Amino acid sequence: MPISSPQLTIDDAIVEDMVTIQQIYAHHVLYGQASFEETPPTLEEMQQRRANVLAAGLPWLAAKIEGRVVGYCYAHPYRPRPAYRYTLEDSVYIAEGMQGNGIGKALLSLLIARCEQGPWRQMLATVGNAAGNAGSLALHRKLGFTSVGTLNAVGFKFGGWLDTHIMQRPLNEGSDALPKIAGSA
Repeated sequence: MPISSPQLTIDDAIVEDMVTIQQIYAHHVLYGQASFEETPPTLEEMQQRRANVLAAGLPWLAAKIEGRVVGYCYAHPYRPRPAYRYTLEDSVYIAEGMQGNGIGKALLSLLIARCEQGPWRQMLATVGNAAGNAGSLALHRKLGFTSVGTLNAVGFKFGGWLDTHIMQRPLNEGSDALPKIAGSA
């Protein structure tokens, strides 16, 4: 179910949204330290990333104000090995100049709700440049993520070392119950 307010609408991202989504991400890659990519992916690469997320049965959401994309988020499998199949990772990016308006909270809230409709039990947030990314840390804390550790100096971008901070929140029962296995009672 989409989230909507008089100004902000959040729903599944559509192909037509991907041009602006690619531009939002390119800005973060070129000028920010939250993403450890150094070259922005092309529109075609971003479209393929979206296709991979959707093929995994996961949501890719877009936030719009007056029909203009101002942010996006998605969930993707945390790691490809089978034992990680109930663990997801989130990604949230807001257009430059639009941070601090509740867009990230609305996006991530809906993403969590949508992921809780599936079999997944944990969601992770990998926050790049933790020292300079207080907004992302605060957003995740507000939505039930707790800090589980920092990877020190694991990224090198713009001539300096960057830390990555890992946060985690349970989805549904989390680890309090075994996942439902197809065919079991």
